[in-house]
Amino acid sequence: MIPLFQLASDLQGLFERNRWRFSFIGGIALQRWGEPRLTVDVDVALLTGFGTEEPYIDELMKHYEGRREDTKEFALERRVLLLRSSGDIGIDIVLAALPFEENVVDHSTHYEFMPGLKLLTCSAEDLIVMKTFADRGQDWVDVEGVIVRQQGNLDWAYIFEELSPLCELKESPEIIKKLVSIRSKLT
Repeated sequence: MIPLFQLASDLQGLFERNRWRFSFIGGIALQRWGEPRLTVDVDVALLTGFGTEEPYIDELMKHYEGRREDTKEFALERRVLLLRSSGDIGIDIVLAALPFEENVVDHSTHYEFMPGLKLLTCSAEDLIVMKTFADRGQDWVDVEGVIVRQQGNLDWAYIFEELSPLCELKESPEIIKKLVSIRSKLT
């Protein structure tokens, strides 16, 4: 099995044994919904809530090495736990707590990436919202790939309903305009 997918499977097993709510996002979800590309880490949203992150962090750090000297402190401050596997694969765990992040987890479904390997991934719509909100060059390329590959299957009302308040919070209305432009160009 490809090491990245093996790591994701191992993480999923750990989350399920602990009855933690989660969803794979980022590159793994992109393999399902968009144009597959090389990804070098595993991204996951782990629903921890606010103020209850420490037990999750402590448990995960028993299994995986931190990528920073101040891994725990960084995670508590920035809400992203940066770990690495024994095979030196990066693990980025978003300590999810916002209503949107809870929706991401709630809308997740299993997908069989290869025989015997099913992973719980976010929806195509939630992936578009996250990548659009991130507003980085590669994320926009990924968004275009999802739009093209999922042509006619996307719930655009949901995408804009979830993205709009996030962009207001970020004070970046231009993100919505850019997504509207890309959508009209590709659909």
